[in-house]
Amino acid sequence: MPPTPGILELVDQCEFMARAYAEAGAPLPRRRPDGFPAIVASIIGQQVSAHAGAAIQRKVEAGLGGITVEAVLARDDDELRGFGLSRPKVKYIRGVAEAVAAGELDFDALRDAPDEEVLETLTRLKGIGQWTAEIYLMFALGRPDVMPSGDLALAEAAARLMRLNARPKPKQLAEIAERWQPYRSTAALMLWYYYRFTGGPGAPDV
Repeated sequence: MPPTPGILELVDQCEFMARAYAEAGAPLPRRRPDGFPAIVASIIGQQVSAHAGAAIQRKVEAGLGGITVEAVLARDDDELRGFGLSRPKVKYIRGVAEAVAAGELDFDALRDAPDEEVLETLTRLKGIGQWTAEIYLMFALGRPDVMPSGDLALAEAAARLMRLNARPKPKQLAEIAERWQPYRSTAALMLWYYYRFTGGPGAPDV
């Protein structure tokens, strides 16, 4: 498999990325199919560890026989909760399914839309905040320059890697990440990978 795009450029241009690469190595490229299953995976991953999120997603997929709009709308809330989903996440996932069924959300149209338009479209839906939309941009649409600056694992990784006295706040992390343009998605993968290497729980499995 070819290296993640931008790894060599980041390592060459940034001492911190060079340190992360030297100590932890580099993550492989990550991509998941876009569309409804991908946004459901992002919702499931909200505020849980990567391990817990993956376990819940497997249970949802098995229970529904595949994550589709039709399968979600055919089940009542109690059935969906029986697959390990919290009450709010059931509401959010059902809301997305209803938006797709009503023609209010077109995942195909998002493929060629600018990043900001994708973020604006997705965050209009209840339960989809900036982090969830950015994760969709990164992993489902493969956008190369996204930094989910509200992610606590990324902030902690940046603090460890850069020897900061405190974990940077989202605005501070966004400012730090400006140096990694146009490969901020790859920089985020590097930070998550470094976080896992240094013993941090809950980061995506990169």
